Amino acid sequence: MALATGTDNLLQDAALIVDVCFSVEKDDVVTIICDDDREDEARAVAEVCVERGAWPVIMNNEAQVRRGRADVRFPMAPPANLHRAMVGSDEVIIIANLEWANRFAHVNAVRETCEANGKIASIEPGMGEWGLTREDLERSAQRTKDAVAALAGKKQCHVTTPLGTDFFVSIEGRPPLELTPYKARGQMMSPIPLWTEVAFAAIEDFTHGTAVVDGVMLGIGLDGQVKEPIRWTLEGGRCVDIQGGAEAERLRQAIDGVENATVVGEFAFGTSEKAPFGTPSEKGRIGTVHLALGDNHNAYPGGQNVCELHLDGVFLNATLQIVDDGTYILKDGEWAL
Repeated sequence: MALATGTDNLLQDAALIVDVCFSVEKDDVVTIICDDDREDEARAVAEVCVERGAWPVIMNNEAQVRRGRADVRFPMAPPANLHRAMVGSDEVIIIANLEWANRFAHVNAVRETCEANGKIASIEPGMGEWGLTREDLERSAQRTKDAVAALAGKKQCHVTTPLGTDFFVSIEGRPPLELTPYKARGQMMSPIPLWTEVAFAAIEDFTHGTAVVDGVMLGIGLDGQVKEPIRWTLEGGRCVDIQGGAEAERLRQAIDGVENATVVGEFAFGTSEKAPFGTPSEKGRIGTVHLALGDNHNAYPGGQNVCELHLDGVFLNATLQIVDDGTYILKDGEWAL
């Protein structure tokens, strides 16, 4: 199907994805996973891939995306034909609902794609309206590298926010995920091109304190940020109590009875000045820190927790300090390095 007229900006952003973020080359095999809402974007990316001499195939996964968004416990693993296509591709470009894609990042098929030396990422909404330059991407990538350098060899971080977040997390011995807009072969999946972050598999029996979610809470079907803060009590690496309103109750129901779903699996913070608030991309925005309950063994180096869920909660206007040497990465929601 041909693209509609007036799509110059769409094709320009598609070229940014293909040429800059993925560096697609001639004869590359490209699998593009989409849903109904974003099929036009998928076709734009495929068109650019064809122009570059690559071999794109669009796989519309609307049925699984729709069912997964309606039920947090619906299986996230792709059907076998899609699984095989992913592992056999040079590039896997996911252009579907971003919250669904964030959860999809933790399935075995993604890990196996990385192990097979493929490039994989999800594409944030708004293609054709980003207005990004290569310089924008380079600034956020450099910020990410600076934070990784500051954390090299460090053991603990302390996070606070004005709403009462006050917790300590250990990253001792855990290599970071350095997530930038540029995808390398074998690198873990992340959203691009607005989002950038540094992420760790938190030491599973350490995280303690209080975490107050006042940004997005992913995986429980919310639209935008929480309407009422959700307060997590953290002891020995687990969330032992969840308080708040109706959204807190939805989170309690989502993890109830799910093995290892109370473990704090991920600790991460954003490094982008472009990622929009009120969307899943918020996790990559400067000034935010997030923790995730559940799985960290598929996506994060050294992670030991195996769980069918991975549910991210974001803390806004954060202060993030490295305990070992007192260095601030964030202070009152501003970049401090």
